[in-house]
Amino acid sequence: MEFTFEFLRLLFLGLAHISPVLVSLALAIVVLGQIVGRKEAWSRYDALYWSFITATTVGYGDIKPSHRISKVLSVLIALIGLLFTGIVVAAAIHAATHTFSKYGVF
Repeated sequence: MEFTFEFLRLLFLGLAHISPVLVSLALAIVVLGQIVGRKEAWSRYDALYWSFITATTVGYGDIKPSHRISKVLSVLIALIGLLFTGIVVAAAIHAATHTFSKYGVF
């Protein structure tokens, strides 16, 4: 249990340090999603939903852009989402590596 608490402590500390970057990326996803939503005449909620489904690369396909600029922006949203996810995964790996080394697992 001590191992888990140490990992979580380091993870949340790392996320706190990089939170300005994560917030900026999330804000970019929201803003770009709203721009696409206006172009496609979607509701704000549908645009928000679509932007995060696109950013997480899930892409259900229930809502999809039809205009060329919207499609370009959807690729940009997906790339930003990959950056966001990569940063969170990097923070988790960093926390795990330090926790494993502290408890002599490696």
